[in-house]
Amino acid sequence: MICAVYKSRRKADSYLFVEKRNEFERVPEALLEMFGPPELVMMLPLMKRDHLGFADIEKVKSELADKGFYLQLPPPVVNLLEEHKREIGYSRD
Repeated sequence: MICAVYKSRRKADSYLFVEKRNEFERVPEALLEMFGPPELVMMLPLMKRDHLGFADIEKVKSELADKGFYLQLPPPVVNLLEEHKREIGYSRD
């Protein structure tokens, strides 16, 4: 299975995997509007891979087969200062 990977120009570090290049028929219109004009990054052969950078390859394959697309969003940004404050029990009260 080879899929096309597109990056978003509106959402940093967001990628849309689709079954075939330039075929977005199965991607919901609302998602395409939020994603913005997709920019092709690469054609990716999934069968020759056992892992991907930030995505579970089995989930990518499954969603491509079921939905026709997979949306990879960046992990949430962790506020290290707030996390540290919680760990030490700091409170402004």
